[in-house]
Amino acid sequence: MIPRSRDVAALQKLLGNYPVVGLLGARQVGKTTLARELERRTRSQVTHFDLESTADLARLEDPMLALQDLRGLVVLDEIQRRPEIFPTLRVLADRPRKPSRFLVLGSASPDMLRQSSETLAGRIAYHTLGGFQLDEVGSKHAEKLWLRGGFPRAYVTRTLSDSLDWRRNFVQTFLERDLPQLGVRTPATTLRRFWTMLAHYHGQVWNASEFARALGANDKTARNYLDTLCSTFVVRQLRPWHANLKKRQVKSPKVYLTDSGLLHTLLGIPSLHDLRGHPKAGASWEGFLLEQVVSRLGAHEDEVHFWRVHSGPELDLLVVRGSRRLGFEFKLTVAPEVTTSMRRSFEALELSRLYVVHAGLESFPMGRNIHALAARRIFEDLPRLR
Repeated sequence: MIPRSRDVAALQKLLGNYPVVGLLGARQVGKTTLARELERRTRSQVTHFDLESTADLARLEDPMLALQDLRGLVVLDEIQRRPEIFPTLRVLADRPRKPSRFLVLGSASPDMLRQSSETLAGRIAYHTLGGFQLDEVGSKHAEKLWLRGGFPRAYVTRTLSDSLDWRRNFVQTFLERDLPQLGVRTPATTLRRFWTMLAHYHGQVWNASEFARALGANDKTARNYLDTLCSTFVVRQLRPWHANLKKRQVKSPKVYLTDSGLLHTLLGIPSLHDLRGHPKAGASWEGFLLEQVVSRLGAHEDEVHFWRVHSGPELDLLVVRGSRRLGFEFKLTVAPEVTTSMRRSFEALELSRLYVVHAGLESFPMGRNIHALAARRIFEDLPRLR
């Protein structure tokens, strides 16, 4: 098992400050395994409920009766199957001495789990679990992680063929079983077609009308499909940054598949050789490293953006926290160069620092506050935000 110590530490910190913590992430991303790892490190009593187990569901038939006398850490896995438990958690979270803390695991975002957001406001904190990161698998395995993606079972399988089979099965099961269990009523064939279209637009600006025409639907329907995949953590929307400039700036989000392995599956890319020669290789590299950088920085969703001026300069990733503005460009090359577009972005956005993330082995300065950052060394050479 690949340890995920960073995520365990984050959960321990949140559980020390909040009576309820939500651990969210896509199906099969390792939430239950992480919870078990946390349980092993917890000194207090631990009670684990799996809401996909008929026995545990029976135990929770009366949630107050089942939970009120428990002490220590209480884990509720697949909480989206019983959202009616949230009002009970609110009552238990408001007890004066807090005899127990609750860790709830779910495969949908806080927006989809609306009851948790409304019922537990001020009592719950969220931690989102993504796939494996470079520091967890080791930098020498960067290309393997890029090709296979970060889902644990896709990454650790013995052969590439086994990994591809797992990812294909995941796509099918996700669409045909997991989404309907979350209340999504859109036909699986429609969402698969939409998801595949998104894969071909990976790293591009979202155009609802273009997708709607291709699907024979309206803009609102296309938007709902996008929101569904974002809410279940398989797609990221990167919001545009609007600088105070007298220039026409792009105002629609860019879309990325969050896992490079699923992207390659939907694009029909079976091997590293095929990936290197594919037209979407550069966009795939950009999305893969974007996730690594965001994870390394510990940046929140509202802190990450892109920036683009119509017929002008652009920036792949802009991270804003307080007065600090960090810019990132992702280049699938071992010999990065500072371009005119980068310099104009640096000046227009008043960046604190610009990083050019590349495929070479070494990080080095390229100019004043402009650095070449080796992809394999993101977790060594890129400081976390404070």
